Amino acid sequence: MLHSTRGTAFHTSLSESQKKIEEESKMHTELCLVLFSFLFFHNTEALRPPGVKTETFLSPPFYLKPGQVANKYYFNIPFPKGHIALKSFNGEVVDEYDNPIPLHETYLHHWLVERYYGLKGSVPGNENDLSKIILVRNSGLCKHTLGQYYGLGSETRKTDTWVPDPYGIVVGNPEEVPAGYEERWLLNVHAIDTRGVTDRLGCTECRCNLYNVTVDEYGHEIRANYTGGLYCCYDETQCKLREGFESVTRKLFLKYTVEWVEWEPRTVPVKVYILDVTDTGTGPYRCMVEYEVKECNSEERKNGGCIDTQTTRLVMPHGGDIIYGVAHQHSGGAGSALYGQDGRLLCTSIPSYGNGKEAGNEANYIVGMSTCYPKPGSVKIADGETLTLISNYSGNQMHTGVMGLFYILVAEEERPLPGPPKNMICFNSLLSWCIEMSVKTGAVFIAGVTLISIATISFYKLHRKNQYEALATA
Repeated sequence: MLHSTRGTAFHTSLSESQKKIEEESKMHTELCLVLFSFLFFHNTEALRPPGVKTETFLSPPFYLKPGQVANKYYFNIPFPKGHIALKSFNGEVVDEYDNPIPLHETYLHHWLVERYYGLKGSVPGNENDLSKIILVRNSGLCKHTLGQYYGLGSETRKTDTWVPDPYGIVVGNPEEVPAGYEERWLLNVHAIDTRGVTDRLGCTECRCNLYNVTVDEYGHEIRANYTGGLYCCYDETQCKLREGFESVTRKLFLKYTVEWVEWEPRTVPVKVYILDVTDTGTGPYRCMVEYEVKECNSEERKNGGCIDTQTTRLVMPHGGDIIYGVAHQHSGGAGSALYGQDGRLLCTSIPSYGNGKEAGNEANYIVGMSTCYPKPGSVKIADGETLTLISNYSGNQMHTGVMGLFYILVAEEERPLPGPPKNMICFNSLLSWCIEMSVKTGAVFIAGVTLISIATISFYKLHRKNQYEALATA
């Protein structure tokens, strides 16, 4: 009561200028609270740090009849130009009315995006002659067979590809482009229509008997013990339909969204490495890309060991800080893990399965993969270090043409992380100003300070959808 009374007496004696200051301070405080509330309660997934540019494109159309396969390569696709740092890339299959197509109707086996140099003035349609272009592959280890910068499959709608600040996949440096060439990008889309098929899983796993093929797309005879995989579901092949089933031919697109920032000296470049559990470690074509999971026997079922585990050891040519990691698996996948030479866990990636019918939540399909975002500098690999990659699949039934890939982004440069960008400094200054102004007007108490702290943390995590911190320490 005594405090309240003093306050009343004080306010009644304020001069006009003092009242004006108080009103402005109150306005400032309310503005700050709006800012904090927005940051804390707003859907942060939709927000990005300042300076991020976003653009969405459509691939050329591809057409699918029931049970048909499209495996298309599109050269010189629409893509951001200039010296930039890529922050994310994702895509999904849509129809001509921009409706997302669910996996149980059109299965997205994969999409891949690869960088190359094309001759200036050349016609994109002639670039499928690879002798006329210069492919710019990722950093390995399977760059002769898996040279893409980005690539996902059924998990595309719910898998984060965001590269955290201050990192980026730096492309478009004019000093790296050979004379007479320009940087371009190609897109590979492999989609399987499963409307009306006799065995939906078998079609998506490319079982050769369902496609009735004995030779691959190049006319080479398929080996007798090859049950299913990419050799049997190439472009325009047809999976077996139920007798009498008919439906329309669909006009489809890959709708893809690219996020990037303009390159600046503070950008820390990262290298793209794609690891493959089928990697033999020898020869230029050392990665088999796909393999088969055998159905477990009765003894394995009895002992609860109905998991197929594939393991390989890989020597990294260069080390650095792992700043992102994610696995790629097909139906039946049970997760993947990457370990350092001393056995420390570097990253795990676990699939999410849908339980509905709508696009992005299709029952029994992998609709997302968890990602790793280690604290910068906390997960290191050394030059020449041997890594162990493990890929697990359920053995409750046979699976053909499965994959056990692992994407990691590695910052190789040894240099201190740059300070925050100007926009971040302004934001931090705004927070400090809000605290100072609120304290001066007596408007901040413990709850307010807590809200400020939460807001600050939220801002730094805007680009995160999954907070899978690696458990390992160097």
